[in-house]
Amino acid sequence: MTALQPKRAAAASVIGTTIEYYDFFIYATAAALVFNKVFFPNLSGLAGTLVSLSTFAVAFLIRPVGGVIIGHLGDKVGRRPMLVLTLILMGGATLLIGLLPGYSTLGVLAPVLLIVLRIVQGFAMGGELGGAVLLTMEHSRPEKRGFYGSFVQIGGPLGLVVATLVFLPLNALPQEDFLSWGWRIPFLLSVILVVVGYVLRRTIDESPTFAEIKRSGRVERAPALTILRRYPARALLVAGTTLSGGVAFYMMSVFGLSYATKELGLSRGTILLIVMVSMVLDCLFVLASGMISDRVGRPKVMMFGMIGKAVLAFPWIWLLDSGDPWIVFAGYVLFCVPHAAGQGVAGVFYAEVFPAKVRYSGLSIGYTIGMIAGSAIAPMVAASLVAAWGTASLGWYMLSMSVISTVCTTVILRSRKIRGTADEEAPVVRTEVVG
Repeated sequence: MTALQPKRAAAASVIGTTIEYYDFFIYATAAALVFNKVFFPNLSGLAGTLVSLSTFAVAFLIRPVGGVIIGHLGDKVGRRPMLVLTLILMGGATLLIGLLPGYSTLGVLAPVLLIVLRIVQGFAMGGELGGAVLLTMEHSRPEKRGFYGSFVQIGGPLGLVVATLVFLPLNALPQEDFLSWGWRIPFLLSVILVVVGYVLRRTIDESPTFAEIKRSGRVERAPALTILRRYPARALLVAGTTLSGGVAFYMMSVFGLSYATKELGLSRGTILLIVMVSMVLDCLFVLASGMISDRVGRPKVMMFGMIGKAVLAFPWIWLLDSGDPWIVFAGYVLFCVPHAAGQGVAGVFYAEVFPAKVRYSGLSIGYTIGMIAGSAIAPMVAASLVAAWGTASLGWYMLSMSVISTVCTTVILRSRKIRGTADEEAPVVRTEVVG
């Protein structure tokens, strides 16, 4: 293995997570603005919008299935083949959505195919992050694992930035053109990221950790079942630690945009600029947190992120409510610091919870469960809370998620001290001596 492999693995991994979140934002936008008219025209305005948005949720519900199956295969066949598979499935489905004729052409088959393609996306996404984290961290030296692993985590903010840049010029199109062909452009452009990601993933070696496990004959017969039988508590704890990061990211990226334009009177261009610049800074903060974690340890950085999000939950809401663009921007930047601290080390932190031979399965199962409990229902929870008790209730929502994540992180850290990790990490340390 050459010294370039960790860098190539990091680049190949960040492409996949960027596509994942890029799809998240372009599909959410299209589902809210377009799909009710293109694929569900026979339903009333509200009903069509609700059904359209329900297709968005389908991908989250199918993710755990993808996490179990792809994670299982990743622990038996290898990390790299599964990451090539997830990229092809995810990218292919996104491209086909952009080419899919509407109801006026295919009739009822059009929405059926839309849902099928969304299921394929969700299935692939269920195994994407776990494999991306593992391929990157297992190609890195232990003392640089946090830094290289953090590259995977910039896919979220980077995907939002790319999606926003693609949609900005499309806002100038007449509505008729946007409904006819304009909405398809972001889906079709995803092929560029897919081709780049495919080339990168085909040129990197298999994870040295998995190669050693396979060479020594220690491949688990049924890794997913092993997680469910022997490590269910660890998987649920990992799910719990994801809650605060998922909810915080949704609040900044989706809720903030909607609330600032509809309730605070900020122009869409202003709040988009605020979110975009904040997400660029978030990428830098994520990489910095990964680098710092290699010096002071991931537990300290992880706890700083969890506690910081709890402390800043209400201040972020207050600063957003000011309606002043500069104060709103300051709130975003301030909140990005603990968010990036937690997210920057999260992937590697989660992976280190499980033994190497079942790590893909454990990480994928835990993460996808957390996504459903956090990010997937965050839009509905936030809307219901604001309608019933106002924006102050969102502070309590964010605070409660941070508390749950902090408790889960604390339990993980204490259990590590009790059981130790030498028996589980030894194979990784022996094989990760280069790069």
